[in-house]
Amino acid sequence: MGLNISAEQQQKLLEYVALIAKWNAVHNLTAVREPLEMVTLHILDSLSVLLYIQAKRLLDVGAGAGLPSIVLAICLPELQVTAVDAVQKKVSFMRQVKAQLKLTNLTVMHERIENFKPEEKFDVIISRAFSEIGLFVKLTKHLLADGGKWFAMKGAIPQHELDKSGITPTEIKVLKVAGLDAERHLVILKNSEIIENK
Repeated sequence: MGLNISAEQQQKLLEYVALIAKWNAVHNLTAVREPLEMVTLHILDSLSVLLYIQAKRLLDVGAGAGLPSIVLAICLPELQVTAVDAVQKKVSFMRQVKAQLKLTNLTVMHERIENFKPEEKFDVIISRAFSEIGLFVKLTKHLLADGGKWFAMKGAIPQHELDKSGITPTEIKVLKVAGLDAERHLVILKNSEIIENK
């Protein structure tokens, strides 16, 4: 995928996969069961947005097992990453990963996103499987800094979601995931360009 990821970061990513596989046996964090499939469907998929992240503070909404937040925290040590999820077992897992992999740039919060009130807003708010775009924007609007961007990771271009919400994306990037034959897109919305029709 043409990414510059150090041997140490690659090792941490593999340790992370091993932790997902171990916890998955008990806690059912993700539907993907095979570690090799996890590398493609979780790790490489999360890495596909790496080149587009130019921010100091990033929020991952509905982070689940930490995808893409933990992957980004490993590969971008200068980035301050906050992962929020409302499910306790997923938050416990992410906290375990943070401790074991010594991810000092990762903050994990157990919270419903609409109730989350951090001291500072975020440059980028990302979601990988959180909700439809209109709801994603609505629930997180209070968290995005001026000039910030929403990043919605999607499969096929979610035209029906965009039509329904009346939102026009700033841009849509085609994501290339090594070993994955499915369509993947990154829908980018700029805070300054969101004019809600509803």
